[in-house]
Amino acid sequence: MTGRECYHCKQWVEEGEEHDCWTTTEAALTQDLSEDLQDAWERLRETAASFGDQRIYASHKSIMFSRKSCYFFVRPKRKFLELCVFLGRALKAPQVRRVDRASKSKLVHVIQIRHRDEVEAPVTDWLQEAYELSGGLVSESDAKSKPKPRLNQKGAAWKTIAATKSKRR
Repeated sequence: MTGRECYHCKQWVEEGEEHDCWTTTEAALTQDLSEDLQDAWERLRETAASFGDQRIYASHKSIMFSRKSCYFFVRPKRKFLELCVFLGRALKAPQVRRVDRASKSKLVHVIQIRHRDEVEAPVTDWLQEAYELSGGLVSESDAKSKPKPRLNQKGAAWKTIAATKSKRR
């Protein structure tokens, strides 16, 4: 018997057999959840799907929700659903467990959901805000509008090269 052991999942893979341990499905990630978490997951998915056109897919241990970019994802855990929402501002709320910088313009907010009733405002409002921030297809009016200034960590606009050069002269 010739083959190899997968580095990631430690499963034996026969020679010539296709193997992709990173591929998973929503059903596989949510099948072992308790009844309360199953209900919360269904409500969360329905809420997000109602926002409009987007891509919902499973990736490794997460279920991703994206438009032009990912606007939130869910990591199903044994006792809760870990919801990671990308917003352009920091939230201060009891539901938010942690806030980390995800990029220059986005912060990721970590929220734990344990029951269906927790999938309501303000959480749904934050998801809607993240959906709108992630952008979809660029409309003609958006393409013609002036780009927004980039902000540094202190919230001040970055100086343009032209403005800096004109001050030196």
